[in-house]
Amino acid sequence: MQLYSYFRSSAAYRLRIALELKGLDYDYSAVNLLKSEQAEDHYRPLNPIGLVPALQLDSHDVLSQSVAILEWLEEQYPSPALLPTDAMARARVRAFVNVIACDIHPICNLSVTQYLKSEFGADQSAVLNWYRRWMSRGFGALETLATATQGAFCMGESVSLADVCLIPQLYNANRFGIELEPYPTLTAINTHCLTLEAFQRAAPEQQPDSPEGHARVNDRQSKLHRDGQ
Repeated sequence: MQLYSYFRSSAAYRLRIALELKGLDYDYSAVNLLKSEQAEDHYRPLNPIGLVPALQLDSHDVLSQSVAILEWLEEQYPSPALLPTDAMARARVRAFVNVIACDIHPICNLSVTQYLKSEFGADQSAVLNWYRRWMSRGFGALETLATATQGAFCMGESVSLADVCLIPQLYNANRFGIELEPYPTLTAINTHCLTLEAFQRAAPEQQPDSPEGHARVNDRQSKLHRDGQ
């Protein structure tokens, strides 16, 4: 499988977590959103809306839209399960996921905030207020949903798609200085998830297109050069 990703994309981050949890091998292809590579001719056939992620299968079929791909992964690779067996519990996980994927993420996307700047003259302070307004509304709902389960994870004692989607959104919130003290359950879940190896491997700073990833590659290349390999 080939994952088209940008290290800071929360939607791509979701997929990386799920792929790691399920122990699936994939090749990483970086798509630099800041350079608008997602809009270039070589990428648009893979994802016509011009966003990441896209997942190209060994069959050469291409899947897009992170939640749809997560559902596909769950159907094709059901172990470990990221959805409960009980229908009501599955619905609750999907509701949690959709608060993030439908109510928070789309209106805090890079393309939206760039449009606010270019078309409405919003400065960085106004954009940060925009982030705070919509992320805080969503996190308030998520805190209520997660608190009701009283578990180590979002929906109880097992990792689920809810956690797969929450951790990248909290990463974004931290990047933009969103106050998270009002959401102690979410922050506790985040702390717990980040102790798990799959979440650590999927983290933005571990990706080859991150500044840290570039540094590791350069270090390896320098060592090989020094060793004459």
